[in-house]
Formats: sequence, structure tokens, C-alpha cells
Amino acid sequence: MADFSVLTVCSGNICRSPLAEQILRARLADIPDFAFSSAGTFAGDGDRMPDEAAALSLRFGGDPSEHSARYITATMVADADLVFAMARSHRREIVELVPRKVAVTFTLREFARLSRELSDAEIAAVASGAPTTRAGIAEVVAYVASRKGQVGFPSSTGDDDVLDPYRRGDEAYEQAAAQLVPAADEVARVLRVAASVEH
Repeated sequence: MADFSVLTVCSGNICRSPLAEQILRARLADIPDFAFSSAGTFAGDGDRMPDEAAALSLRFGGDPSEHSARYITATMVADADLVFAMARSHRREIVELVPRKVAVTFTLREFARLSRELSDAEIAAVASGAPTTRAGIAEVVAYVASRKGQVGFPSSTGDDDVLDPYRRGDEAYEQAAAQLVPAADEVARVLRVAASVEH
């Protein structure tokens, strides 16, 4: 399978994880190497996004029209090459579900924090050492993971989480977007550079 699969995960799979999935898909729509999906740790299969979350997706370039919530399974996690949790609690659940995925499971904001100081040239250099595009992306993910002990810790324990805005009003949705969208943009930058290296 040529696609490098990215799974985003939150609680109900109707606000944060589909928003992240749809923004990443939109940002990288011109690169065929990626496959994006999302799921929730207690999702109701088939649930739709609330109007507020769907509106945010549209505002930031996503397409919420086809979203249908999915309850996360071990198979989904096992099949993913990269997993983005929306909060540390989700990351714990993901790793408990499939422990061998610990090295490729991050919160979205954690990955962005770890990669933000990396230049495009540094990312490309890491990817260029691999024999294929898919392997190059995986090398970059591993390189970002290796920075966990080198990059400063978040200033507070919640800084790697995205606020859950569900049923909390417009202000909460705006706050969640302010946390999520810049992180998704940074992730998209890293993945784009990694996938753009010729092999």
C-alpha cells in the first residue's frame, strides 16, 4: 500500500478529530501519498458533526459534508502510520489499545511543538536518506519523535491538548480552533516537505 495513513482521534469523532482530519486533507490535497481518517474513543457510529464544528471546517478549507463518526478499533490504530490524538487522554487510550504504536502516536499540538523549530531543509535531509517517499515520511516522523527529550516541555500540562468544545458554546469552538488549526498547519508543513523529496 503506497499511501501513508494518518489517523486523528478524539472522544466523539464529531468535533476535534474530524476538523483535524479535514484540514490536513485540504492542506495536502495535491499530494497523493497520504490517506486521512478519524475516529473517536467513545464515538457513536454514524454521528454527524455539530453545525459549529462543520462551520469551522468550512472556514479553514475543510469539507465536512461526508463525515460520519467511527468508534476507534485496534485495527484502525494498527493500520495507521501516524496517529494524532487531540488530547493526552486520547493518546493514552490509543497506546493502550495498540502498544506498539507508541512511537508514532502524538497529540496534534505535541507534534507541532516538537517540529516547529525544524527547517524545511532539515526535514528534507532526513527524508532524503530513505529509499522511498513512504519510508522518508516515516523517517521524518521518527526524527520528530526523537526530539521529545530535546525540546522544552509545554509550559502547562494542557498545552498539548485541544479543548473539547462540544456543547460549550461558540467561544469554546473558537478556542479549540485557535489551538488546533495552527498545529494542523504545522503538521501539514512537515508532511508536505517530507513527501516532496524525490527518491
